[in-house]
Amino acid sequence: MTDSPIRLSDVTVAYDRHPAVHHLSGWFAPGSMTAITGPNGAGKSTLVKALMRQLPIAEGHIDLGGLGLRDLGYLPQAAEIDRSFPLTVADTVMLGAWHQTGAFRGITAGIAMKARKALSAVGLEGFERRHIGSLSAGQFQRILFARLLLQDAKVLLLDEPFTAIDARTTRDLMDVLLRWHRDGRTIIAVLHDFEQVRAHFPQTLLIAREPIGWGPTASVMTAQNLLKARAMAENWDEAAQVCASPHENAA
Repeated sequence: MTDSPIRLSDVTVAYDRHPAVHHLSGWFAPGSMTAITGPNGAGKSTLVKALMRQLPIAEGHIDLGGLGLRDLGYLPQAAEIDRSFPLTVADTVMLGAWHQTGAFRGITAGIAMKARKALSAVGLEGFERRHIGSLSAGQFQRILFARLLLQDAKVLLLDEPFTAIDARTTRDLMDVLLRWHRDGRTIIAVLHDFEQVRAHFPQTLLIAREPIGWGPTASVMTAQNLLKARAMAENWDEAAQVCASPHENAA
């Protein structure tokens, strides 16, 4: 898919000068499958939005390794999506072909066929005409996975993809993620279920606004690191300002 990693160099992301993520350095290797986890408010979703260029970086640099935004597939948290908009399931899935169709070109028969295959792949064959507002939480999440299938992106960023859905849907969609990984795609997923992380994700980034560990899951998800993340969360200073980088302090 791509030979260059996504590199983060001393990245700080802030809201009104208050850091949500700071001094984060590391990389996502091509074809890797990485969980981003940590306490509530640790900056997990903030980091994903910064990777998608939806939030500005206060300090540091993110190098996408030659990839453009059209190479990134993004699944936001379900709570951020307005399901009252009058869209059918087919309309929603075919939004994944936006980069192929543009604003004015129509949907081709080939794209419509790919949309039907994507729905079949997530277990929703025949749902094309249903309104998205009529779907259960699990069904709607399957629709969003189908949209990502149609986008055919090289890197997939998923923000809490298994929240508020049933166990069967979680298993089915995890199987989709694992297929994407076997295809050589880079998977980056925000998760809160530690057992899920340990069972399925070879790499983990554990953060509590600043990095606790980043590397093989077994070495990152230790009891000591998890206690450190919890302790840091309990002592966050919500009024803290963006601080200088460690390199500047050393100088």
